[in-house]
Amino acid sequence: MAQRSITIVGAGQSGLQLGVGLLEAGYQVRIVSNRTGEEIAAGRVSSSQCMFGQALAHESDLGLDLWQDAPAVDGIGFTVAPSEAPGVKAIDWAHRLDRPAQSIDQRVKFPAFMEAFVQRGGELVFEDAGVDELERYAAESDLVLVAAGKGEIARLFERDAERSHYDAPQRALALTYVHGMRPRDEYSAVAFNLIPGVGEYFTFPALTLSGPCDIMVFEGLPGGPMDAWAGLSPEQHLGRSLEILRTYLPWEAERCSDVSLTDELGVLQGRFAPTVRRPVVTLPSGRTVLGMADVVVLNDPITGQGSNNAAKCAASYLESIVAHGDLPFTRDFQQATFERYWGYAQFVAGWTNALLAPPPEHVLNLLGAAGSSPAIAKRFVNGFDFPPDFFEWFMDPDSAARYLDSLASAAQPSA
Repeated sequence: MAQRSITIVGAGQSGLQLGVGLLEAGYQVRIVSNRTGEEIAAGRVSSSQCMFGQALAHESDLGLDLWQDAPAVDGIGFTVAPSEAPGVKAIDWAHRLDRPAQSIDQRVKFPAFMEAFVQRGGELVFEDAGVDELERYAAESDLVLVAAGKGEIARLFERDAERSHYDAPQRALALTYVHGMRPRDEYSAVAFNLIPGVGEYFTFPALTLSGPCDIMVFEGLPGGPMDAWAGLSPEQHLGRSLEILRTYLPWEAERCSDVSLTDELGVLQGRFAPTVRRPVVTLPSGRTVLGMADVVVLNDPITGQGSNNAAKCAASYLESIVAHGDLPFTRDFQQATFERYWGYAQFVAGWTNALLAPPPEHVLNLLGAAGSSPAIAKRFVNGFDFPPDFFEWFMDPDSAARYLDSLASAAQPSA
């Protein structure tokens, strides 16, 4: 049998990971990128990319765990800070993750993944891909996947109105990569701060081009005081970051008394609507292409799931492709491949979308109780590694009540 050929458009987390996995499974693989590794390394930051245990395991399975000495993220801390009472922590606790997380600047990671892909026999092509190029890839390949979340070809994928909860951006987003942040006293963690009515701020250690750093992520409600990033220079962006911390989160500002930007391109701002798109596009010729990761399920970064979803999508698609054997990659197969992944991703989208809304009473009760209940805190922080678990105890009042009752019953002394 002739070796099956697959083309992947997009050299990000999902495309590169899937490409390496397909090579290991014996496929002929071409990845198309509109930037070289050198151009990615010299470019702007694009993500905060904190990856948790399950996603990291998918990389490790393929020998892509290339930064074992990078800063670890050992836990998650959660603080609620009322905007009307600066300096007050209404809720404040932290717990360790079962497995450490890790964040590698994609300007470091993707060039290294590209190199690994080529070393293992993959073909890396540099060109801008539009409809004409997709037609050519589809004529030359048994299967074409689109893993590029921006540009002309991403817009080919139709929004799925039934599965898309929002039709407008829910946050004004900003990233700030810095050196010199004072570490947390106990252990490294995602320090997540919720400011009701204003937005969210979280920060965690990472590895960038110039070494260990910290990433500051701001999520401001549109039109509010944290929606204040457009048109700023890099130094002004850093200044605005520190101003917001001094105003609302003075304990975080204290950690940042000596910070500086990692580089002039270590800042990013923007906004987008969380969107689910239909996964299969029919080209003018009648051939089809299959979308993956952010192309088809794009979440707000508030839960830090973007790179995790990309890794898990790549792993799910790899399993589906390999299990399909020698059968043709029909439109039905492509739809079924997405639906298998959606069986997981729907929970990530539902949880993320829920956190963009004002927290309901039962959620605040759970998060408050976590301050005195290590069991609740442990379950919450490890849910970031496997979000479907939230639907067992966190997402609705009845499940929350049953969970709290079960903890209370377990704490009762036996007769």
